Amino acid sequence: MHLDALLILAIGLALLHFGFPLAYYCYLKKLWLNRPWDVRGDSEYKPRVSIIVATYNEAKLVRQKLDDIASQSYPKDLAEIIIVDSASTDGTVEVVKEWIADQRDVKAKLIEENVRRGKAYALNIALEAAAGDVVVITDVDSAWPSRDTLASALSWFSDPLVGAVTCLKIPAVGGFVGVERGYRDLYNVVRLCESKKYSTPVFHGELAAFRRDLLVQLGGFQTDIGADDSHTATLIALKSYRAIAVDNAICRELVPGKGYHMWRIRRAQHLIQHFTKAMKLLPKAPREFKLILLAETWLHLFNPWLLLATTAILLYKALTGTAIATILLVAGIALLLFKPYKTWIVTQIYLITATIRNLWTKEIAWKKQEKS
Repeated sequence: MHLDALLILAIGLALLHFGFPLAYYCYLKKLWLNRPWDVRGDSEYKPRVSIIVATYNEAKLVRQKLDDIASQSYPKDLAEIIIVDSASTDGTVEVVKEWIADQRDVKAKLIEENVRRGKAYALNIALEAAAGDVVVITDVDSAWPSRDTLASALSWFSDPLVGAVTCLKIPAVGGFVGVERGYRDLYNVVRLCESKKYSTPVFHGELAAFRRDLLVQLGGFQTDIGADDSHTATLIALKSYRAIAVDNAICRELVPGKGYHMWRIRRAQHLIQHFTKAMKLLPKAPREFKLILLAETWLHLFNPWLLLATTAILLYKALTGTAIATILLVAGIALLLFKPYKTWIVTQIYLITATIRNLWTKEIAWKKQEKS
């Protein structure tokens, strides 16, 4: 009877592990994906904007990134670019200085840190120098494919209830056996639907825009966690402003060919840090945001461990001769041929590994990885 109870427990945990995210995804997609926005965007709205680019050993990519920003259709007299370098050793500063010297109609400035302390520290230094009404942060290893990407993102700030805006993103390559593209296809739908419902608690460093006055009220970006963009957006949503991922601003993200798994684990670590903090703020969340924040907190912090517990129980049962446990394990392995399932399982492994790794390192300042 004890063994039968274990098998029932494993099946129950598996149903909860797979059933909750599937139900959440279907709920969002059915009710919100095709629903029109209730946010008033105005394509003619052009606020002053400060675009912050934090760099560390980006000599190979930084000129391309700055050219990408400068090629945007946004009025040059309303935009400034602030590059803050965190003690690069590969000539990044020299490349940036040459680029700035070559510009005639682009306002750009370089701030140099003497020591590398992490991205959030660099962003806060740049924030002190920013003059824009809206502050945009963007990673060097990303691209804005359309010349109207910046204008499209900023147009949403014409609605005074919008406090933060981010992009949807696509990988430049498929990543590990297509997992990265599959991951993005799934989560872009979730981010968009959450945004239409109220707000999303996950933002993207490829393009994350914030009202400057709200950033100042928050005291800038928090420096003790890695997901500075997502956590800042969530704090803004907790102030009853909308923090949204929009479908007319698509960004391309470079993906590392080498070290892909550690890259994903590091990003998972940062999200876990974010949701661990956000969980404590759940009672303060606006009613419309509470379900979203609760669901994402569960999915990032707790749900992966149900998969691990299920697998451990089934493995134990299989080793002790229970045929149905063996069948379920074999079926689970065979399903890895199904791309969405494989994407999900790999993501859960990253989250579990990241949670454990957070016990000894938060990866606030990480080793630079080559991307393509």
